[in-house]
Amino acid sequence: MDNNGQITGEYLLLIGFGVMVSILIGYNAAQTIELNTCMAAARNGAMTGITMDSLAVYPTEKFQEYAKKYPGLKSSSKIQFIGLDYENEGFDPKYQKIKIKLKITASTSIKNWKERDCAGDRINYYVRRCICESFNTENLTNVYYNPAFTDRYVVTTSEVQWT
Repeated sequence: MDNNGQITGEYLLLIGFGVMVSILIGYNAAQTIELNTCMAAARNGAMTGITMDSLAVYPTEKFQEYAKKYPGLKSSSKIQFIGLDYENEGFDPKYQKIKIKLKITASTSIKNWKERDCAGDRINYYVRRCICESFNTENLTNVYYNPAFTDRYVVTTSEVQWT
């Protein structure tokens, strides 16, 4: 039997150390889970945007604009998702969040570069929209969901890279 209470002290030390390690692991896991959720939402948004562009489904205003300026977008086209990458741009003091820039790579049968830019803009729109919907932050951004927000990140998109 221990009359000095040393076993109790060691036990409390081990429990305290275990709690500290658990908190550190939990914090890092939460950041990783949020970034993974953001990337999954971005991939889902890219696929939605590609589907809408491929089928030539646009809002009424955009359809009328495309009918006048870019008639090639009125017909269906082949667009294929290649990849999604992100760049951590560090802490943004304006939003008090970490800024992430998404880069989407896609392939298309559209030959006209201006029409490709329009298709890329629609893909980026759906990416940002899907991120905002996933984190319920639609009320924090503008009509174009630019930038998109999560709890820890502010997300922007760069021009779609066409291959």
